Amino acid sequence: MSADDVEDFEAEAELTLYREYRDVVGLFRYVVETERRFYLANGVTLTPHQADGDVFFELVLEDAWVWDVYRSARFIKRVRVLTFKDVNIEELPAEDLQVPQDGRLPG
Repeated sequence: MSADDVEDFEAEAELTLYREYRDVVGLFRYVVETERRFYLANGVTLTPHQADGDVFFELVLEDAWVWDVYRSARFIKRVRVLTFKDVNIEELPAEDLQVPQDGRLPG
């Protein structure tokens, strides 16, 4: 397998993952970013802890999806993440789009 084959495989895997993300993002309430992963989740609990003068975060996600090219199963019932790095949690906007009777969108 050549370096080009590996690059092509990785590019195709990323594209497949992006398409899956696009298809499932509407099922989730939160976007969560850590230094190592990107998650979608419906439940998020963030708890700061102190140990030996350092602060770390315990992050528990319920009903989650993880952005990871190398995982075969990206849907996770519950995941616990410990990190000393920043955690970004964003609540996704609720989609209140109502389709008119004729099926056409306004605009």
